[in-house]
Amino acid sequence: MSDIQKYLNEQLKDDDFKKEWNNIQPELQIIDTLIEARKAKKITQKQLSELTGITQGDISKLENGSANPSIKTLQRLANALGMMLKIEFVPVK
Repeated sequence: MSDIQKYLNEQLKDDDFKKEWNNIQPELQIIDTLIEARKAKKITQKQLSELTGITQGDISKLENGSANPSIKTLQRLANALGMMLKIEFVPVK
C-alpha cells in the first residue's frame, strides 16, 4: 500500500473528511474516466478538441477539475471517444 493510500485511509476515519471525500467522488470519477478514455484512444487534448469542437483549454479544465461540464458536453466527449454516456442513481450503502 502506498504512503498516499495509507494517509487517505487514516483521513477517512474522520467523519467530516469522509463526508466531503464521498461528496467529490462523482466529480473525480468523471475526470478519471475522461482521462482514461482519451488515453486509451491515444489522442491528445488538442485532438479531442478537434473531434468535439470543445476548446483544448476547456478540455484541460475538465480534466483538472476546474470546470463543471453539462450533460450535453459529456455526451459530446463520449461520442468523440466512441463511448456511450451512462449516468445512474445507485442506492447509498
